[in-house]
This record gives sequence, structure tokens and C-alpha cells, in this order.
Amino acid sequence: MVKELAPDAHARIARAIAAAEAATSGEVFCVLARRVSSYRDVALLWSAAAALILPIALIPFGFIPDLPTFGWEAANVAPAVLIGQSLLAYALVQALVFGLAYAFTCIPGVRRVITPRSIRRARVRRAAVEQFLAHGLHVTEARTGVLIFASLSDHQVEVVADEGIHARVDDAVWADAAEALADGMKADDPAAGFERAIALCGEVLAAHFPPRPDNPNEVADRLVVI
Repeated sequence: MVKELAPDAHARIARAIAAAEAATSGEVFCVLARRVSSYRDVALLWSAAAALILPIALIPFGFIPDLPTFGWEAANVAPAVLIGQSLLAYALVQALVFGLAYAFTCIPGVRRVITPRSIRRARVRRAAVEQFLAHGLHVTEARTGVLIFASLSDHQVEVVADEGIHARVDDAVWADAAEALADGMKADDPAAGFERAIALCGEVLAAHFPPRPDNPNEVADRLVVI
């Protein structure tokens, strides 16, 4: 997994954006997120499920929760006391299982595996849209902003295009750009992935949205790391 950008990565990406925007009135912006969510809620759900299910599943194999005894004890103990002791022992076992399970799910790789892909995709998509809005790509004059977004910890990429583009450009184009970025991330060369994705987006924008006579640069040509 990519851990850090090469020293010249920002400059390479900025040049790629400038080159792409020279032939179009569209705007391209890039964001690289270290992570978009802690997924703590997912880890808590898995830990709670383990605490509830695992002790019960072990009972058929002879597991009977009981409190340890030290020293002398009476043989004739009231049933209510025995039940109370068993319930307390069971609760302690559940607490132990919960703690161990949660500690295990705190390992980044484990947490990524136990988090359903649909949840990771939805949160990466939400984070990408938030960045799209935060950087003003939705208020460009012709509504032709495009955000190229990657999340390191999630191993997910997104391309978000404004409404002015959707009516004229097939969604497959953005899928190709996302795949190009993903290939760069897999190859441990995010700058190359962004460059290829930017070029693909620029080609489409140039074909459908040629530069205006003034063609102002409405969004900064740079990569933002969050």
C-alpha cells in the first residue's frame, strides 16, 4: 500500500491538471485521503456479535461458565446463588471475548477485511462528495468540475463529476479514469495513477467542453492530501 508520496508527486500532478485544463473549460481537482472513516462502529458490532455468540456456541462442547473458587467452599449452595454465580461468570466471559475481539479488529488490515465493501464504498463516495463541495467544484461557471479522489486505507477511488457533465458524458468514462488511478495506487505510484486519470478526464472534457475565450482557472491546479 502507498505510504507516502514521492517528492515530485505534487508538481507532476499539478502539471497534468494544467495540461488537461488548457484544452477545456472544465476544472479538475485531486484529493488523496489517508482514510475517510475509523469504522469503529463496524468493529464494535463484530465484537458485540462475538461476545454474544461465541460463549453460547461453546456450550455444546462442554463449556460451562463458572467463577473460580479459592480455599474452602460449602457443598450445599442455594440454587439462586449458583444461578447468580453462573450469570456473573457468563457476563465476565462475554466481556473478555468482547475486549479481545475489539483489540483484534483494531488491526488496520483486519478492520478493512471485516468491513463490508459496500460500506467502504459508500463512505468513500460520501467523503469524495464532501470534498467536491468543500473545494467549490459545484459552483464553477459551467458546472463542469471533476474530482479525482483516492483513499489510502480503504483502497478505494472515486471520480465525481458535476451535473453539467453527466448529461453529455457516459459514466463508463469515469470508470476508466477510476481504474487508471487504482492501477497507479496498486503499483505504488499514485502520481502516475493521478496523471493517467487526469489525462482521461481531460480528453473527455476537451471533447465536450472546449475552452471559453477567457477560460479562467476557477479551481487551483493541485493535489490536496487530507
